[in-house]
Amino acid sequence: MSAAAVVVVHDPVPELARCLEALIPQVQELVVVDNLGGAVVQGVPVIANERPVGFAANANRGIAETSAPFVVVANPDAVASPDAVAVLRHFADEHPGAGIVGPELRHKDGTLNPSRRRFPTVGGTVVRRTPLRRALGHTQRPHYGLDEQPTEPVQSDWLLGAFLLLRREMLDELGGFDEGFRLYGEDIDLAYRAAKAGWERWYVPQAKVMHMHQAVTDRRLLTRRTLWHWRGIARFVRKHPERLKSL
Repeated sequence: MSAAAVVVVHDPVPELARCLEALIPQVQELVVVDNLGGAVVQGVPVIANERPVGFAANANRGIAETSAPFVVVANPDAVASPDAVAVLRHFADEHPGAGIVGPELRHKDGTLNPSRRRFPTVGGTVVRRTPLRRALGHTQRPHYGLDEQPTEPVQSDWLLGAFLLLRREMLDELGGFDEGFRLYGEDIDLAYRAAKAGWERWYVPQAKVMHMHQAVTDRRLLTRRTLWHWRGIARFVRKHPERLKSL
């Protein structure tokens, strides 16, 4: 089956050209959604926003411009290996219950970027998003899946939204990403709704993607993105209050 790709650009990203060069040979449709209105891309359709909107709304807009049964939603700083999309698509073909399939992500220096994660709990979120993480960060190893590094595909609660292969049938059923999330949390919410609807989420480490993200909220406690993160957390809890029982 064919695959499309949607790349959402929120800020100037030097790696965008590499991201697109890696995707062009691997997909049948490719769309860039430019939240800034100033991206210059040769040979790739660009959807320019008249005003900035959140990642979820941009992703949905790009997905609507494509028609393939699978669509990769990628950050502009994610550079896929030459066979990454084919590996993910082949796995999804063989697993019709798989709605979300994600690759192994690695930083530019080759270290693992843990993308296979557990659904958040109240206690864990407080540790990760407050100064407590400096003292109790080691308690979050299970959340990030750091105690094991599978070499074969395994099911996961959710997968980091930097690079995901999504089944269009699942997106149509769920209504795509929730556009009430501005930035952060939309990938968790999609995976949680997918789980409740019976769709599987798989981590496939044979597919490799280099993710050169800045991880601002992981290095600094108080930024504009921190506020967006907490807003995303609050929206997730309002939508899924049963998660409050997971302490």
